[in-house]
Amino acid sequence: MTTLQETEPREQEGVRREALHFAVRNGKLMAGFGIVVVLLVLGLAGPLLVSGTPNEYGTRPISPPSAEHWLGTTTFGQDIFLQFVHGLRATFLVGVIGGGIAAVIGMLVGFVAGYRGGAVDEVLNMLTNVILVIPTLAVLLIINAYLGIRSVAVQGLFIGLTQWPWAARAIRAQTFSLRTREFVDLARMSGSGTWRIISREIAPNMSSYLFMTFILLFGGAILIASSLDFIGLGPTEGVSLGLMLQNANQWSALQLGMWWWFVPPGAGITAIVGALYVANVGLDEVFNPKLRET
Repeated sequence: MTTLQETEPREQEGVRREALHFAVRNGKLMAGFGIVVVLLVLGLAGPLLVSGTPNEYGTRPISPPSAEHWLGTTTFGQDIFLQFVHGLRATFLVGVIGGGIAAVIGMLVGFVAGYRGGAVDEVLNMLTNVILVIPTLAVLLIINAYLGIRSVAVQGLFIGLTQWPWAARAIRAQTFSLRTREFVDLARMSGSGTWRIISREIAPNMSSYLFMTFILLFGGAILIASSLDFIGLGPTEGVSLGLMLQNANQWSALQLGMWWWFVPPGAGITAIVGALYVANVGLDEVFNPKLRET
């Protein structure tokens, strides 16, 4: 006689195969991830293929795109393509750090609050609500303004520490609905502890939801970091797409007609965040049978 423990892995394997079948046929998902992968490869490989440093002054200022400078130069002769590929790397890095930290904290708080319930849930829910009502952008502005040396890693850290509450609440709600399922009750009766049940039973059944949550946190971290960069509170060393926009605005690129200075970083940020959200919509269609295209 087939037991519940034997049928559960088979059902999960069937669900994974079905999801993969629809994923490769979903245009939104393929297009979104395709754009992100292309920009990620450009950000990783670009600095290795082009010599020089992104902030190095050149001898041909205000030069439009040409064979020598693919995206032109700034008012100081800096190569914009070189800045762009380095900026892509920094932008993805802050997204990974900020989104990753927020996802980890949100998962820990959400899983524990949703599974344990009672006083533990009340305390964690109160903490989540307190952080949720704090104006995070204002806090980040104050923190960044008082930091003497700012880096992409520090920026991502503070973004992650302030962006997890909504993810925690969403994961808590999903955990509430799963903790009363039969396979969770069976694991509880077999003597499994809290963390084992969460990691082996609940989290795998929420893997698609957790992945979609990370994508939203990743894109949100990039937007917040770009906003801080644009108002002059970005990294004090290096270059990012937001800092490129800030420099272009500071040195009147729009008034001088230097479209090649502000269009690439603006298009890069829009492409990354837009592609992530399009891919997230595609994932929702893949994992939700009611939204799948027949």
